[in-house]
Amino acid sequence: MSFQATRRAGRGVLAALCAALVCGAAGATPRDQAKRIHDRLVGVPPDAATLDQMTALVSTGQAADALQAAELAMHHPAFYRTALKNFITPWTNVDRTVFADLNDYTATVIGIIRDDRPFTDVLTADVVYVGTPGTVPAGYSQTDNTHYQQLEQSQIDLGNPALFTGVPQSTLPGSQITAADAAGVITTRAAGEAFFKAGTNRRMFRFTAINYLCRDLEQLKDVSRPADRIRQDVNRSPGGDSTVFHTQCIGCHSGMDPMAGAFAYFQWDDTAGRTVFTRNQVQPKFLINANVFPGGYVTVDDRWDNFWREGPRAELGWRAAASGGFGPKSFGEEIVRSRAFSVCQVEKVFQQVCFRPPQTSDDASAIERIADVFEAGNYRMKSVFAEVAVYCMGQ
Repeated sequence: MSFQATRRAGRGVLAALCAALVCGAAGATPRDQAKRIHDRLVGVPPDAATLDQMTALVSTGQAADALQAAELAMHHPAFYRTALKNFITPWTNVDRTVFADLNDYTATVIGIIRDDRPFTDVLTADVVYVGTPGTVPAGYSQTDNTHYQQLEQSQIDLGNPALFTGVPQSTLPGSQITAADAAGVITTRAAGEAFFKAGTNRRMFRFTAINYLCRDLEQLKDVSRPADRIRQDVNRSPGGDSTVFHTQCIGCHSGMDPMAGAFAYFQWDDTAGRTVFTRNQVQPKFLINANVFPGGYVTVDDRWDNFWREGPRAELGWRAAASGGFGPKSFGEEIVRSRAFSVCQVEKVFQQVCFRPPQTSDDASAIERIADVFEAGNYRMKSVFAEVAVYCMGQ
């Protein structure tokens, strides 16, 4: 879907609301619609009292009341412990499986949503969510995931701030980063294990783009960008044919390599079981295979630049103050201030709550409208869940 799609307003929005609130699915009563909202958001049926409250709200036929019904559904502990956990977990691993333990990445996204923090914090803030002291036997560790496994095994209510709370990443025991280095989930232990392990740290850029721009490298490819930041390990004549580089390789690497420079000081240490941060010291992985193309870019610091602000990928709506910077925090700011970031979050919730991808022009218009609501509401993710649930409740 194009980010430049025409935003419908007036009669178009009212018609969509009519379809959900009044017309609905054939034979769907307000009680049916209220239950559908709860089931899709939470994954379990509501109790009788909650269903009665939600039905009364949906019965008014007013959009604001239907949204309030959705907000009521999200008070259920299973919304945080199960629905959000399953929604977020695939973002935390290369295989994109939902069948992974709770970890500090998943927990932090859950906490940001629960506390109505701007969702832009997900890639920029000095925060990680942990169980409060004494909630489970193990405390947070830089070298294992036991704390989060115990939270999950004990079925701790992640919706309860007395049991589960946000703390600065930079203050955790054994932290190697400062508040200025911390970049939300990018600098969590789980992200390091998944995306800084081995490789060349390009993986962290790729999965950040998949998870927060809803674009893999194939959708970001642009062969018109300059090649001056492509590293030495990329062959300029694969198989002896330079046209392959100019028509294929450059499309991803010309944009990805300068962006991945933000992670030059990070590495996953498999022996220690933790992410290692070496301030002002480029990790050797950024300098490997220098003989492949000695004239390529040599990484000297954690500078990043976004060459995709010009050309076809300008369509992603880059809006941060600067198109370059140092380290993952400013890189995260570049991602979260884009229009693509806002639309991506709505698209992911749409798939989760509506049980299908957006398909029609009405779906496209609704996604653009909800992205506007998201931005105007200081990037509150629960508003996105509520809006999507109401849009889809009659389907």
